[in-house]
Amino acid sequence: MISPEEIKQTLAKALPGSTIETQDLTGGGDHWQVIIVSPAFEGKGLLEQHRMVNEALKEAMDDQRIHALALKTFSPVQWEKLGS
Repeated sequence: MISPEEIKQTLAKALPGSTIETQDLTGGGDHWQVIIVSPAFEGKGLLEQHRMVNEALKEAMDDQRIHALALKTFSPVQWEKLGS
């Protein structure tokens, strides 16, 4: 199991300047939805953005602390276009 704080810290270290929200989807601490708005995603496609997040969380996924991960990734420009 991994805490939401640990997910946020790991991603903040890998993707500085990001805004990160987490949601435990099942209450069991191993199925997560993560929403990330990061300047590091600027000019990158969705697949590359998701690869960056998966790489940052690789250790937690490899040792099964994260079993399932639903991602919503945005650059700041993409996020602003959504009006959020």
